Amino acid sequence: MPTLGFPPRIPLAHTPTPLHLLPRVSEALGVRVWVKRDDLTGSALTGNKVRKLEFCLAQARAQGCDALVTCGGLQSNHCRATALAGARLGLRVRLVLRGEEGAGTADGNLFLDYLAGAEVTTFPLAEYRSNLQGLLQDAARSLEAEGLSPFVIPTGASDGIGIWGYLGAVDELANDFAAAGIEPSHIVSATGSGGTQAGLSLGAWLKGWQAKVVGFAVCDNEAYFQNKVRADMREWQQRFGGICEGVAEVDVEAVPVSVDDRFIGPGYARADAGVFDLIRWLAANEGIVLDPVYTGKAFYGLWQTLERGEWPDARDVVFVHTGGIFGTFAQREQFAF
Repeated sequence: MPTLGFPPRIPLAHTPTPLHLLPRVSEALGVRVWVKRDDLTGSALTGNKVRKLEFCLAQARAQGCDALVTCGGLQSNHCRATALAGARLGLRVRLVLRGEEGAGTADGNLFLDYLAGAEVTTFPLAEYRSNLQGLLQDAARSLEAEGLSPFVIPTGASDGIGIWGYLGAVDELANDFAAAGIEPSHIVSATGSGGTQAGLSLGAWLKGWQAKVVGFAVCDNEAYFQNKVRADMREWQQRFGGICEGVAEVDVEAVPVSVDDRFIGPGYARADAGVFDLIRWLAANEGIVLDPVYTGKAFYGLWQTLERGEWPDARDVVFVHTGGIFGTFAQREQFAF
């Protein structure tokens, strides 16, 4: 397997993040379950998106950009992370958000978007879905009209640049596994825009690990993410194949991509009661806080899969906690206390 040369990055995340064994989860499921605490990559500037933004913002800086444009749902972790990272680096940030704000004070990630000084524009679901690229282009043009040079980041920073974030995280995981003395059978994460799974899948394959990387989809379906993850890897190779050592030699078509779409529930950013119950249980029994949009659904899928005995070879299963605690605040009414 080739050794990769990485492009420039701007250090934003507090890494390495710890790997913790979950003793009560492990006892309940009869399999040792570990959590990679990427919810601890920062305080408010936290979660998996920060690893991707380190490379995206380095690219923006290299191009001389002084503004950022990106998109997502009202409670987008990525948009919140971008708003805070932009503030940290002195960049204007404009967010194109899906959905309409309700009456009253902004909550969760949206509150932090405003607090960080981001310029927020919201659009109805139908318009957002049918014309997202046009909305992003309009936002970029309006910044250009002010004399700024904007850098557009796609949903979740999931593209050929953002994939580097979790290629780097795989090196970190290798050290974690060596320190813990484990060889995991499965590495699990939520899959919402595909970039984290693309980096984990490609990185694990390059390491020659036997561990199966599984993404539990939180929206769309398996076919969509099979295509999206593969497309991110192809774009990564096309963009960096002539720039970074080893990239051109990688057979991205040979990388296995495993997606489980059975636990999406009612739809994106909506979850069944079982997910909320598990979030409460895990917080009370392990001190780990998940969110109902991404990590809660993925962990619920992992729990159900192990409980049903669907992975008979499971041993030392690693769950990558990609953050999202602020999105939990915005759905506090779903928790019965």
